[in-house]
Amino acid sequence: MDVTVQHPHELSDADRVAWTELQSAAPSRGAPQLANPFLAPEFALAVGRCRGGVRIAVIREGGRPAAFLPFHRSPLGVGRAVGLGVSDAQGLVHRPGFRWDARELLGACGLSVLEFDHLVDGQQPFHNASLRPHASPVIDVDQGYEAYLERLRAQSPKFVRTTLAKERKLGRDVGPVRYVHDERDPEALRTLARWKSAQYRRTGRSDRFAQPWIVRLVRDLFHTRTDSFAGLLSVLYAGDRPIAAHFGPRTRSVLSCWFPAYDAELAKYSPGLVLHLRMAEAAAAASMAYLDMGRGKAEYKDSLKTRELRVAEGWVMRPHPVALGHWACRAPVRALRNAVLARPELRDPADRLLKRVGRIRSGH
Repeated sequence: MDVTVQHPHELSDADRVAWTELQSAAPSRGAPQLANPFLAPEFALAVGRCRGGVRIAVIREGGRPAAFLPFHRSPLGVGRAVGLGVSDAQGLVHRPGFRWDARELLGACGLSVLEFDHLVDGQQPFHNASLRPHASPVIDVDQGYEAYLERLRAQSPKFVRTTLAKERKLGRDVGPVRYVHDERDPEALRTLARWKSAQYRRTGRSDRFAQPWIVRLVRDLFHTRTDSFAGLLSVLYAGDRPIAAHFGPRTRSVLSCWFPAYDAELAKYSPGLVLHLRMAEAAAAASMAYLDMGRGKAEYKDSLKTRELRVAEGWVMRPHPVALGHWACRAPVRALRNAVLARPELRDPADRLLKRVGRIRSGH
């Protein structure tokens, strides 16, 4: 296996183009999961500009790039998928029919273990008993927006009728509703970050926007634009007032729903749902295939989805003391968390407790 491990800034223009070409061709070659923007070179390079330890493995066959694997590497050789914790798609971007040996690849990368939390389908060499599958709901728009709405009406006529009625009422009560699919005003991005931080506090979750490297990453991606990739900020307005917004990366065929948020003062109008319908309409108009809402249970995802992808959480290891130590530390915590999330009788009380903590934090 001809593997070269590089710092992100060492990736040549030719290799970057080859990586993009593999991604762009993936849907037509039967691997649409590889077209996810979190698997794009632009995302890996942006993470590399915001965090240390990012590496890119370039695997060649006959002197030509056949696959790319971005990852974080610790000084002890513990590897994590690039952007672990914020990335909704991870894995090896490769040409059709490419085969690899997971342990051999880890050894060539100087890793004893490589951890994923959103490993995409089609990565069989990485699969082992430690990997646990999770559903990742998507919104299919490849047949057009009206076809998507018809599917939603068939699934839940009341949901579509109620959401569209709330949008009309929002326009009457607050101001004419308008949607900007590609908003370039940085102030709108700062507004979204404030809303999202407030949402994290209300629900008792850890505030991702309190982490400087994530703030830098979002800002970096907001200014990243190529023919095949962009950080997309979409905003819903009522009059001149922003009421909901979303920021996420997109490729030509996939938009990742990453950071959605809305003005909590207008929650009764369901601005977040209205925003997602407008995003789906704009994505369909741009001839995209689907919107990936990311792994995790949420009522709004169940209402909007057309199907589910599968992503996996776990790790692949080589026989090594560091790998065993990593497993001993991580496995019990992950197993407990997944047990709670998988059982409604445990998950729902835990969610209520987090929200109670959030209300205390917010002083409500």
